[in-house]
Amino acid sequence: MSTDFSIRPVGIPAPAPIVTTSNAAANDAVQTDLPVSQTVAASDASAAVRNDLHNNDNISRQVVFDQAAASFVFQVVNENTDAVVNQFPDEAMLRRRAYFHALDLKSEPSRPLNTDLSA
Repeated sequence: MSTDFSIRPVGIPAPAPIVTTSNAAANDAVQTDLPVSQTVAASDASAAVRNDLHNNDNISRQVVFDQAAASFVFQVVNENTDAVVNQFPDEAMLRRRAYFHALDLKSEPSRPLNTDLSA
């Protein structure tokens, strides 16, 4: 039995070739004329990108606990209609968690509750 536990490289590492890209295909491409409705242009870089929801005046954020799924749910709710605008985790994930949570509860052996408070 060997007592040699050193790690040794196997062979010499091969150098990775440097691949240069050529724009010859783009330079030799056929020029096309499209109608204005089908053209694509670069977006205006000066325009600010907003990731927040529109009409922030009538939305609220809330956190609820889903007992069936045994997890917290973060919701964005429209205050006027009480409709959920956005939710994390989504409804499919909550159903999946509820299913697996029910399986976990079913597979656990029933244990009597310890009502002895003197310990």
